[in-house]
Amino acid sequence: MPGVRSNRQRYAARLNAFKAALPPDRRDVPHLLELAARVGKLDAADLNFPDHVSVENEASVRAALEANGVRLNGLATRFYGEPEFAIGAYTNPDPAVRRTAIDQTLEAIDICARLGARQLTLWMGQDGFDYAFQVDYARAWDDTISAMAEVADHNREIDVAIEYKPNDPRAYSLMPDVGTTLLATQELDRPNVGVTLDFAHVLHADEMPAHAASLVARHSRLLGVHLNDGYGKRDDGLMVGTVHPVATVELFVELDRIGYDGVIYFDTFPDLSGLDPVEEVRTNVHMAERLRAIAGKLRANTDLASAIARQDAALSQRIVARALYGK
Repeated sequence: MPGVRSNRQRYAARLNAFKAALPPDRRDVPHLLELAARVGKLDAADLNFPDHVSVENEASVRAALEANGVRLNGLATRFYGEPEFAIGAYTNPDPAVRRTAIDQTLEAIDICARLGARQLTLWMGQDGFDYAFQVDYARAWDDTISAMAEVADHNREIDVAIEYKPNDPRAYSLMPDVGTTLLATQELDRPNVGVTLDFAHVLHADEMPAHAASLVARHSRLLGVHLNDGYGKRDDGLMVGTVHPVATVELFVELDRIGYDGVIYFDTFPDLSGLDPVEEVRTNVHMAERLRAIAGKLRANTDLASAIARQDAALSQRIVARALYGK
């Protein structure tokens, strides 16, 4: 039923964040999952393809998931490791390279199905441009939509989520914001296609997270939420609620309103500043649960609803401040 979450919230975390806490010879997926399990409340995992899981290590990953009591939520495509994709995966001017990118994505979908996952996330970091007069914009868009359509049609039981980001590594991404991404989902017109929102990416795109979530729910499907924080200048990957607690609470209010019951994935970067990754994720869980509990109370607050209806920002901010910080 919309607006009601039927199960306890499931959490996942960025697996690569745990590498810094392990010696180089133990940084494989089984050992990373073992360390992630020490957090205590991570019961789902999103793995990158092909660097975390592929046909070669599929059996060992399956065993590691089962041994640590973790369910595979989905896979995320990553093309950054291969130089041939530097100027594009789905938009690459070389048809052979483009075909390789599509075939790799289809393989990821097959692995998703075999491992019991239901979602593939497309982060198309290499699909963009750096200079004026570098790409044929219409062709790049057509090639991307065509590739995504083939991916979505490969297995309609697997959801395909587009994760947008304004830039990085390309100076301009082909799908940099929520509006452009929703245009893509409209053109694709597939029931198993939707959007993944990354909090820091949304800030980087000069968007309000709750507004972006509302638009996705209105025009497509919200398939994933990557929770983190940042200052909006880049993809900082800071701990949840440490910079934008009010915007995080508002996002949780909106997630509850639209009935989002998917995994909350902590896409944070403790490894960049030497934090203990286990303690960092525990803090993310603590903050997420505290802020979501506040959001639950605010959603039922009739005074807040009335203030919002009148666009009385002064009153709404006092109400939210009391909920966050007490009287």
